[in-house]
Amino acid sequence: MVSKTVAIAGLGAIGLPLARALDLRVPGLELVAVACHDRAKGVARLAGFVSPPPIVDLDELAQADIVVEAAPAALFDKIAVPALSAGKIFIPASVGALLPRMHLVKLAVANGGRIVVPTGALLGLDAVRAAAEGPIHSVTLETRKPPRGLMGAPYLVKHRIDVSELTEPQLVFEGNALEAATGFPANVNVAAALALAGVGPARTKVRIWADPFVDRNIHTVEVDAEAAHFVMTIRNVPSDENPKTGRITPLSMLACLRGLTSPLKVGS
Repeated sequence: MVSKTVAIAGLGAIGLPLARALDLRVPGLELVAVACHDRAKGVARLAGFVSPPPIVDLDELAQADIVVEAAPAALFDKIAVPALSAGKIFIPASVGALLPRMHLVKLAVANGGRIVVPTGALLGLDAVRAAAEGPIHSVTLETRKPPRGLMGAPYLVKHRIDVSELTEPQLVFEGNALEAATGFPANVNVAAALALAGVGPARTKVRIWADPFVDRNIHTVEVDAEAAHFVMTIRNVPSDENPKTGRITPLSMLACLRGLTSPLKVGS
């Protein structure tokens, strides 16, 4: 098997577990570089690795075959543009940041690059993609999160919505996937992934609840299509490091990477 080299931007709740997994030797994948805001903290976090990768600047990540973005969405362009300009495979965790940047697809085409969107904290994207090969009537995502996982979201700040003292569930957002991704960039990357798999960001409906009675990030997807009607719910355990992120997200990123090199790939 010919190995592909991997570079990761970010060593937080997604990037660090992914880096640890790659350090333990995943067939066909070799971790060759990471980038992080605080190099001293980065060195400390890599201290227990078997083969600690070098910490490089963001634009140097594009030397790898695959560049994984697991950083704050504000850094998206600084990671994506060099990777795609160099014709590399770009895998974003901040999928919501991709929606207003669909010109990056043209950049990938022009340079022989590729954007691979992982499933992330969602489920059933293979079924949504299959249904999208025919007519889809509607796609709806309902998200319920513990209030602390939504605090600081730009939409809540802008509209002065305080969820810190809730005693009952509160619907804090209702709109489409593009609006959701803009207003909750650290919370609903799942909405962006769902939109890209199905009917697009304008037609994908999203409702977000702050619910003091739940301790998991709950996403329910309902799709009404000509080929099938299905409802799916996933209850993700929040990351200890960052409650906005589910523990399954870095595992999804790892599964995505395996699918790029494995001789057997299950699912569309």
